[in-house]
Amino acid sequence: MRNISDALEQHLKLLLQESPDGAVEIQRNELADRFSCVPSQINYVISTRFTLEKGYLVESKRGGGGYIRIQRIELPAMKAIHGHIHHTIGSQVDQNAADGLIYQLEEATIISRREGNLLRAAVCRETIAVKLPQRDELRARLLKAMLISLLGKE
Repeated sequence: MRNISDALEQHLKLLLQESPDGAVEIQRNELADRFSCVPSQINYVISTRFTLEKGYLVESKRGGGGYIRIQRIELPAMKAIHGHIHHTIGSQVDQNAADGLIYQLEEATIISRREGNLLRAAVCRETIAVKLPQRDELRARLLKAMLISLLGKE
């Protein structure tokens, strides 16, 4: 059986997928009631699984009629992927940003889950066992080279 966090994530992704504008507004308390969980569980799922690095923009309005708005940020078309990669990675990239980019590429089915796992293994801090900032510089060079090779030169 899936845990509540996985169920919440899948529900929100389904709502986003069905939304014509790629965005959804939710009432935290209503969603908590629907899933029989506490509202802080909703906060946890949104803050860990719907991040900017993973391709989501989250806005929240607190108070009486408050809401949480989640919007999917689409990757650029394949023609612009190389530019997007260079812009996102730059000359340095930390572990979280690298994981987020890999996640975005998997979610958009630009790379497979297996390719994503290989990329993550190659750029993780345990594999690149050098001190900062050299580690982030090396991670950026490795990730760019592997993604450009995977995606082909256009």
